[in-house]
Amino acid sequence: MCSTPLTSPSPALCFSARPLVHREEVKDMRDYEVVYIIKPGFDDEKYNAIVERYNTLIQNNGGEIVKVDLWGKRRLAYEIEKLREGYYVLVQFKAETALPEELERNLKIADDIMRYLVVKIPE
Repeated sequence: MCSTPLTSPSPALCFSARPLVHREEVKDMRDYEVVYIIKPGFDDEKYNAIVERYNTLIQNNGGEIVKVDLWGKRRLAYEIEKLREGYYVLVQFKAETALPEELERNLKIADDIMRYLVVKIPE
């Protein structure tokens, strides 16, 4: 029922306070991948724990893991912190735009990560 009097010029322009259609919020998921290098010298359990920590971070912040590729120990092209090897990990995931920033922040402050790169995969 409209709250305007019947004598108003246009009673058809009456709007209710409730929305007529309830729309779910659509998440803008984009494809990303991250490559990070873990310092060498750990055992396999420690490497798996580190990888699982970042996979859990992605999932807890609304991301979806598509693929995890453990490249293993590789020789670096140049020395980083006087180290010649590193344990490479590639993770492809879908996430909203705020998640890569949070992931980079965590990778930046981690002592066991030598280098990292998060990129958006073009559509």
